[in-house]
Amino acid sequence: MPVRPSLQNSTFDSDLRDRHLIYDYNAQDSAGRSEKWRYEMWFQNEDRINYAIHGGPMAGRINFQAADYQCIRPGELWQCNWLEETGTICSLVFDIPRQKITTMLGFSKGHWERAEEAHGNKRNSADLERWRGLAKIGNQTDRVLLSEQADIVEDFRGPGNLKAVDNSWPTL
Repeated sequence: MPVRPSLQNSTFDSDLRDRHLIYDYNAQDSAGRSEKWRYEMWFQNEDRINYAIHGGPMAGRINFQAADYQCIRPGELWQCNWLEETGTICSLVFDIPRQKITTMLGFSKGHWERAEEAHGNKRNSADLERWRGLAKIGNQTDRVLLSEQADIVEDFRGPGNLKAVDNSWPTL
């Protein structure tokens, strides 16, 4: 049985619930030129994250996932972890006072090598089934690890342009 961190008596409601972040990674394209990879994350509630990717190789991806949250330091640091249908493992740390995001992504071989196929919207059944197929390419050791930091450019409450998901909707 998996162990989930308890949010009881935490500062989740004031720190994260309904918080929406838009952030940019400072990256480089394949030719070494500087570019921004824009991501958007909405911590909808204690069970779901909701996000869209607007820049970089994964641009065009709209997804929601079941997530586990843990407080590192109340009012300052939170970690959010999830597993995608593509087999990609995601871990995000939100540094509230410094307005920074630090991530570690363990891309599945299918997701990394066939990034265009990982684009789409989870609400579209064809996209979802294609993503699940990407998880079947390679094995657990065929992963590309990417560790990055991003600067938050917008921080507000509410869904913004993202659409809410019902907690009863299945993930994975």
